Amino acid sequence: MRSVLAAVALSLSTCLTSPVWAQDAAMPDTAPTLSFERVFASPGLDGPAPRQVKLAPDGRYLTLLRNRADDRERYDLWGYDIESRGWRMLVDSEKLGSGRELSEDEKMQRERARVGSLKGIISYQWASDGSGVLVPLDGDLFLAKLDGTVTQLTDTEGTELNPKLSSIGGYVSFVRDRRLWTGPVGAEAQPITPAGEAEAIRWGEAEFVAQEEMARLSGYWWSPDDSRIVVQRTDEASVGIVTRAAIGATGTKVFDQRYPAAGTDNAVVELFVMNPDGSGSVKVDLGPNLDIYVARVDWAPDGSAIYVQRQNRAQTKTDMLKVDPATGASTVWFTENAARPDYWVNLSDNYRFLKDGSLLWWSERDGYGHFYRYAGGQWQQLTDGTSSTTSLVGVDEAAGTFTYQATADVLTQQIYRARLDATGEAELLTDPAFTNSASMDGAGRLLYVTRSNPAQPPQSYLAMPDGKRVAWIEENKVAGDHPYASFLASHVTPEYGTIPAEDGTPLHWMMLKPAMEPGKRYPVFFSHYGGPGPQMVTKGWGGALAQFIVDKGYIYFVLDNRGSANRGVDFEQPLYRAMGTAEVRDQKAGAEYLKTLDFVDPAKIAIYGWSYGGYMTLKQLEADPGLYAAGISGAPVTRWELYDTHYTERYMGDPREVPEAYEKASAIPYASKISDPLLLIHGMADDNVVFENSSELISVLQESNTPFEMMLYPGYTHRVSGEKIGPHVWNSIMRFLAAHKVTPPVGD
Repeated sequence: MRSVLAAVALSLSTCLTSPVWAQDAAMPDTAPTLSFERVFASPGLDGPAPRQVKLAPDGRYLTLLRNRADDRERYDLWGYDIESRGWRMLVDSEKLGSGRELSEDEKMQRERARVGSLKGIISYQWASDGSGVLVPLDGDLFLAKLDGTVTQLTDTEGTELNPKLSSIGGYVSFVRDRRLWTGPVGAEAQPITPAGEAEAIRWGEAEFVAQEEMARLSGYWWSPDDSRIVVQRTDEASVGIVTRAAIGATGTKVFDQRYPAAGTDNAVVELFVMNPDGSGSVKVDLGPNLDIYVARVDWAPDGSAIYVQRQNRAQTKTDMLKVDPATGASTVWFTENAARPDYWVNLSDNYRFLKDGSLLWWSERDGYGHFYRYAGGQWQQLTDGTSSTTSLVGVDEAAGTFTYQATADVLTQQIYRARLDATGEAELLTDPAFTNSASMDGAGRLLYVTRSNPAQPPQSYLAMPDGKRVAWIEENKVAGDHPYASFLASHVTPEYGTIPAEDGTPLHWMMLKPAMEPGKRYPVFFSHYGGPGPQMVTKGWGGALAQFIVDKGYIYFVLDNRGSANRGVDFEQPLYRAMGTAEVRDQKAGAEYLKTLDFVDPAKIAIYGWSYGGYMTLKQLEADPGLYAAGISGAPVTRWELYDTHYTERYMGDPREVPEAYEKASAIPYASKISDPLLLIHGMADDNVVFENSSELISVLQESNTPFEMMLYPGYTHRVSGEKIGPHVWNSIMRFLAAHKVTPPVGD
């Protein structure tokens, strides 16, 4: 492996250049004007956006998915040949694809994976011997060889969901018609799970909440030697049916969707271990309680055991079960408990089973996310401090090191390397002038880093394990014919600061200012999310959308309230059974701070948010009439009983046990208190925050004679965006603000 790595470093350091975006386009004589239409057009103003960078198992190819200059959402598979030192397109999605419409199941899975807008190739998998790549495309499967030949493995009107090559490449597997199919590569696959079961039974698929909330998209797992498979059986019979009307432009499709709303029954999940042909099946003992979540499933590196993370419904503890593959018998290896009684366990993929039988594990048990090693029944802490580690990047067991991502100065993410035996100090591997993310090859010996800062859109490069860069994947310099180069003259770098929350906790904010004249006051576009999870204020690239809003004469302002991620347990905890409270007050503190600034027009602070942010807009307008000039609420949750179990109950508890918490959190009972201008936006085929959230709000506002405006999008789901629709959304928002005189001063 190290000789291969040296060859990669030597070759790539001199020869790796981007095959796309070197367009033959002269700079115009006059700089173009940024517009919403240009923000959403192709090529994307951020520059190229490679995805899923991988090194072939034999080290010969570096591969990635690259989007097209003329269609920013279509991806093709590209490879860099280490021997010939050249790029070439391995699979052209337009030439190979059929254009066949995807099945409803695959569309929904893509929504769960947050890739619903992408076209062409969205995933791929290398054969373990490096001979080719498994490529799903337009509902069918293809095996692309490195000699340029492509073999179509399936050709059906249905969709092959969750396709995989087995661990050592002997089999191809997928889900079709709710059953798991397997077959030797090149041969016809056969179903290996039972036929004739009830319609509510699915094999080999992750259930809805696993896909949507647990970041678990798989429902089956091959053993390291291809001899056995763990397969999930899901029984949705007890899950309530939501009749979802996907209202389109020329008609309405009605779907009876199994949706586990908060306080209702979840699907029953079971696991079975079987041979590749379905024989020799044994059931995994998950315990007597059926009302649990199967969070993660892993094989031991040597195949001697299966490890299952079993989470209780309240999500206050996770049991790590150790399972005998031959019998399905299980024991609790250890239990991870919430860091405090009024908190929850945050699931992650930040763990690795090591060859010596020990486990590298991420936990918030000391109040911050840190890494531990579990061996011989004992825990050893490997990282510490008040800066949370946020993800595991890779492990090099031969060198005795692991690489991870962690917060630095709250607003950036850096990559570090530390020793598995906890000796020595962690090494910083990235440039603190950027915020970074990273991944590594399986052996932890090649580092792929993506970085950006407020003045530089995302760049990516390959590095040695010590962080030394050996080659750019995308240098993405904003110069020459880069799509954003002609707009640099008006680019604004954010300012950062903090204000105290009511308990003294510093809250970080970010502000972009337009060109301002002395003595004039300017409106504020106050963007928020507010819910648990995303950190909005960072020193990363913010994109062109905010820049255009600033170009139009608005101050663009963002604040991270308590409840957002990466600052430890105590910072997230205030939302426990109290959504719509502390985060609303924190955002109010941001508005009150803005009103003290002599360049801010205190009568022109407009708030905007989508999803949880849309919910926040409603709660803020309800809590403080007159504080804001206007509010834009996109795809809001209005009543948390309408949202799913795993997300909602994690923070709010079970509504059957704490109905009063849900009543206080709802935006419905207090909707008639809204007196400031409100624009409601929602996709009418939304399967995540279902349209009933908005239709109920609309009814309450109408019945109480509360004025509001709305813009609805037939056929669109939770993501209302695209080359034409995106500009329509944002031009509608700007017209709404103009109608209510939330506009820049005259002359701007």
